[in-house]
Amino acid sequence: MQDEVDRLVEAWRRERSDLDLRPMEVLSRVSRLSHHLDRARRQAFTEHGIESWEFDVLAALRRAGPPYELSPGRLLRETLVTSGTMTNRVDRLAARGLVERLPDPRDRRGVLVRLTDVGRATVDGAMSALLDRERDLLTGLDAAEQQQLAALLRSLVVPFETS
Repeated sequence: MQDEVDRLVEAWRRERSDLDLRPMEVLSRVSRLSHHLDRARRQAFTEHGIESWEFDVLAALRRAGPPYELSPGRLLRETLVTSGTMTNRVDRLAARGLVERLPDPRDRRGVLVRLTDVGRATVDGAMSALLDRERDLLTGLDAAEQQQLAALLRSLVVPFETS
């Protein structure tokens, strides 16, 4: 069984036999899989009327647990965006009734962003749809292979997250 990466690598080996193409064999497949995952994410989120960035904010609030609220600063750390971007995102989500701003009882100058019931239903539905699509992407691997792949990918990702 060959894929497009096999064909690309074969052509490069023919043209540049002096190169070690092992990185391409791995990372070109990761890149192609990322493309399929992005498409699956967009489809899952579109079904629930949200965009990827909206899911990121709603999911951060949902993962926080009851009462599903975080400070804007914590949301910044969870979603890795700038303060101005987060303000705009919270404004747009609040206008749609997916989140609300509340005064922070611990800091009278601060606010908390809380997931509304509609926001919670939306993110829960989108998460279920996303997992269904992700499961479909992994159908070629059994449970043990999925665990092995997860461990291998983790060992690649951790150095980027600890620096």
